Amino acid sequence: MIRGLYTAVTGLITGEAKQSIVTNNIANANTNGFKSDNLSIKKFDDVLIQNYDKIVNGGNTKNTIGSLSMGSKIDELNTYFAQGILKATDKATDFAIEGTGFFTVQRDDGVSTKNYYTRSGDFHIDGAGYLVTNSGDKVLGKNKVTNAVQPMFVGDGKLQLDNSGNISINGVNQYKFNTVDFKDYKSLKKVGDNLFDATGPVQNQNITVKQNSLEKSNVNVTSEMINMMTISRNFESNQKVIQAIDETLGKAVNEVGTVR
Repeated sequence: MIRGLYTAVTGLITGEAKQSIVTNNIANANTNGFKSDNLSIKKFDDVLIQNYDKIVNGGNTKNTIGSLSMGSKIDELNTYFAQGILKATDKATDFAIEGTGFFTVQRDDGVSTKNYYTRSGDFHIDGAGYLVTNSGDKVLGKNKVTNAVQPMFVGDGKLQLDNSGNISINGVNQYKFNTVDFKDYKSLKKVGDNLFDATGPVQNQNITVKQNSLEKSNVNVTSEMINMMTISRNFESNQKVIQAIDETLGKAVNEVGTVR
């Protein structure tokens, strides 16, 4: 009976974790470039149940009853990297990657700088004239003159992206997005602000980038709502199991063996 209580509780714990993931997916259904997550669940190792109730030749003999599952646990968080729908906009600072790949951005915390990666291309020009993300991280590009990878300074100029991925500012060819890809997408970890942290980026200047476009979230709201209802029902079932076991244990403690 106690084993059943533990099994039901592990179901509640994993259900709560899955509900948090689904809730976050739905909350970011309108976040540009957002990639939905899914939580993988696995079971604890089964335990072997045995007793010595079987009597052979007048003596108790070990009797194998079978295995018992000890419930479920969180395995890993998986991100679904399928491309979202591309939507046309009227902003020259809106960009979208068609196919695989990521933009590279640089975050400066005042002490050091670090590169992160994003699929969200809803950029703008900050007060210093740099192309930045909504959280203020500078977008990196490859300087067409020096070949150096650096924050893209736009000033008050007009951006224009050609078919080869070159960015002109006021008609002068100056940059190309420092787009990268990864051999193993499992190395990408979300760090907030729609950014990923990862090691081993592979520079790929042939990634297709479109101007006046944004990639929408790849969240399937209908599927997520169905998942939410399924998780809720499973959670309620585990709660009822725990309640039934609790009532049974209460009777065992308070009533069984009572002298009447």
